[in-house]
Amino acid sequence: MFGTMKRGVNAYANVGLETGIASASPHKLIVMLYDGALVALLSAKANIAANNIAAKGLAISKAITIIDNGLRASLDKEAGGEIAANLDALYDYMSRRLLHANLKNDVPAIDEVHRLLSDLREAWVTIGEKVDQPAAAAAAAAAPKTPAFAGA
Repeated sequence: MFGTMKRGVNAYANVGLETGIASASPHKLIVMLYDGALVALLSAKANIAANNIAAKGLAISKAITIIDNGLRASLDKEAGGEIAANLDALYDYMSRRLLHANLKNDVPAIDEVHRLLSDLREAWVTIGEKVDQPAAAAAAAAAPKTPAFAGA
């Protein structure tokens, strides 16, 4: 009985996630990748504290997958130039630190990667706010004006 309810909750959560992904801008997708990696790292730390080695390994593997196959793979090294190259090197460093953390249950290494990802996430959020402001202003300027109510 409880398994069925849990599957239903998971299905509902997946629909929400899929809807968010489908409607997100490329910029928002990057923020979502950062969020996923950060949550995975928090899970890894909790599982180290609980001595749940298998779950810790899965959580760290998830974070590494997000970093390598999401964040790193999305870099445009030709258009991004030096910034993309530096991010690529930083993502590589983070993945190696997490591999070490997985082998040694090294919480400070997980904390280090968490801080790096948090800083990058905040930078992306700030950039997104600056990008969205001109777009919102342009949309407001292009929107038709609502005529005043005749009876007022």
